[in-house]
Amino acid sequence: MTSKFSYENEQFIINAVTNHWGMEILGLYAFWNDYQKCGTTKAMITEDTKSDPNLIVVAFSGTQPFDAEQWRTDIDISWYELPDVGKIHGGFMKALGLQRGRGWPKEIDENGPHRYAYYTIRDKLRAVFKENQDAKFILTGHSLGGALAILFVAVLILHEEEWLLDKLEGVYTFGQPRVGDKKFGEFMVEKMRKYDVKHMRYVYSNDLVPRIPYDDKSLFFKHFSPCLYFNSLYHGQILEEEPNKNYFSLFWVIPKILNAVWEVIRGFLLPFVVGREYKQNWFMTIFRLVGLIIPGIPAHIPNDYVNSTRLGYLNEHLEIQRPQHSKDD
Repeated sequence: MTSKFSYENEQFIINAVTNHWGMEILGLYAFWNDYQKCGTTKAMITEDTKSDPNLIVVAFSGTQPFDAEQWRTDIDISWYELPDVGKIHGGFMKALGLQRGRGWPKEIDENGPHRYAYYTIRDKLRAVFKENQDAKFILTGHSLGGALAILFVAVLILHEEEWLLDKLEGVYTFGQPRVGDKKFGEFMVEKMRKYDVKHMRYVYSNDLVPRIPYDDKSLFFKHFSPCLYFNSLYHGQILEEEPNKNYFSLFWVIPKILNAVWEVIRGFLLPFVVGREYKQNWFMTIFRLVGLIIPGIPAHIPNDYVNSTRLGYLNEHLEIQRPQHSKDD
């Protein structure tokens, strides 16, 4: 829900988090992108003071449908390469706070005119944990937000922020696109195992976004964490890779359309089966009809990810196993 609410306006977030959840808001941010020369990245930090220990939730916002600058971030699939680490999606790294001409220095002057996502959030977490050393935190995000959440961990690892990594309870991403190449994936698997970082990568049904950029011999992008895959009945299973991993396949055309038809019908049935709070509005109904033409678009919205976590279940014990890539993969 936090990753979903990160899309909303400030007043909506304040009302939902403080009045309905009973949590504290530690920060609502819009961050500077050095390459696009504007603020493109948004995030929120909340704290559950009723949990023991206190839990900090850092949620990165995904792409706003009508934000051209965020779309520029998504389609900038240029490589940013780090020696001995691998190649990473350039647009995502720039949105996270990559410094033009400087890369990723461990410290920057935060008293300057602009705030950068990675550095501001990291420093905020440092300050919170100095006041409450027992507190823990999680990272989350939907779509672009999921990519930024897992790359935030990558830069913490790069800077050897062991104290913060030890306080990280997990990373929960929903509809996250691929963020790097095979070498980067191997680096992350090794380091996440070392620091005991759990990555829960949720994928709903035919969602297009987790299946791009392509995992093929022309683009070379790869996921590196197992997939918590939920179908349109919200039945889940743990897979190394989501089915139909590159989305565009003639073999999957008819199954995807049939599934989109079922999702339209399901939208009318859910309120009667599980409760009126699951009633979808007219916009969602129209958007589902769009799915009859392009099934992967409506499948990406946060609603089905929220429903997957509330209504879904896994048939197996949730024990995340890191995939081991072969030399020929």
